[in-house]
Amino acid sequence: GLLNLESDAVGRIEALRRSAASERAEVDAALERVAAGTYGVCVVCGRAIPAARLEARPFATTCVGCA
Repeated sequence: GLLNLESDAVGRIEALRRSAASERAEVDAALERVAAGTYGVCVVCGRAIPAARLEARPFATTCVGCA
């Protein structure tokens, strides 16, 4: 009934909130890497992350090989 619909809606909204907060944290971390001069550098191997990967996933921290 209505109570189930409300409960489902609250669950979906909470999941969206968590997802948005997680993405915001990833964006903030990427901005920190820009400021530090390490944006676009793989944190595992130290090589450049290809531009196509950064276009698809701007907050990527690893190259495809290390992902």
